[in-house]
Amino acid sequence: MQDATTKFFEELDRRGFEPLLAKSSGTLRFDLCEEAQTRHWLLRIDHGNLRVRPEDREADAVVGTGPRLFGELITGRENAIAALLRGDMTISGDLRLVLQIERLFPGPPDAQGPHHAFRREMH
Repeated sequence: MQDATTKFFEELDRRGFEPLLAKSSGTLRFDLCEEAQTRHWLLRIDHGNLRVRPEDREADAVVGTGPRLFGELITGRENAIAALLRGDMTISGDLRLVLQIERLFPGPPDAQGPHHAFRREMH
């Protein structure tokens, strides 16, 4: 069985195009650190066209956090901006790109709307 993080990134890659990011371009690397091990996911955005690979390459922005917190972000149980302000997540590089990507994360579990499809699939 796949973990939620792998499923999230594979779904982004399958999606291919995301209208919410049609005006965005750049690369974003997610570094999910747990003890001595780090998993890397590289998201390339070209005017809304998405491509995701498990790679450790240079990126316009790098987000660092733990896998548990990232799992909570992608299921809507945690808010990315709140996690950043608490210091539970680090960002280096193009903050604007990170804020645009934050739109892809679902809202709270009791919220209504189209961005909650991924969370419903997780249950």
